[in-house]
Amino acid sequence: MTPVDDARLRELVVMRKVRDRIDRDYARPLDVEALAKGVHMSAGHLSRKFREAYGESPYSYLMTRRIERAMALLRRGDRSVTDVCFEVGCSSLGTFSTRFTELVGVSPSVYRERAANVEGIPTFQAKHVIRPIRNQEAPRTDANIT
Repeated sequence: MTPVDDARLRELVVMRKVRDRIDRDYARPLDVEALAKGVHMSAGHLSRKFREAYGESPYSYLMTRRIERAMALLRRGDRSVTDVCFEVGCSSLGTFSTRFTELVGVSPSVYRERAANVEGIPTFQAKHVIRPIRNQEAPRTDANIT
């Protein structure tokens, strides 16, 4: 293995640690600065390397994790959108709703209402329908949009 290959492997191990931390601590206050500090990098360097490794920024990955968890909580139907927003680690209901709509294609409240109507759908189909879209915006599915 060449020194360049060895350095690249070490870099990928560090990026995996960052991704694992996001997966584990998504509901805690996290930002790129805190993630970078944890692996002794600057925020800019971490963002560049994370994007090279995973195709999206650490912030985008974090928000996707939060939205995925929010989707699961909203499907249960026993929590308000505001409660779910704060439970998954978002501090702004507006940012949460905007990002949720970008990834899922409908607002959190519409998703919650529709989730109540998916009982009886086989799990493999439900997972396909409810999975957020990554690295692109979901097409809007509101009835008012043509």
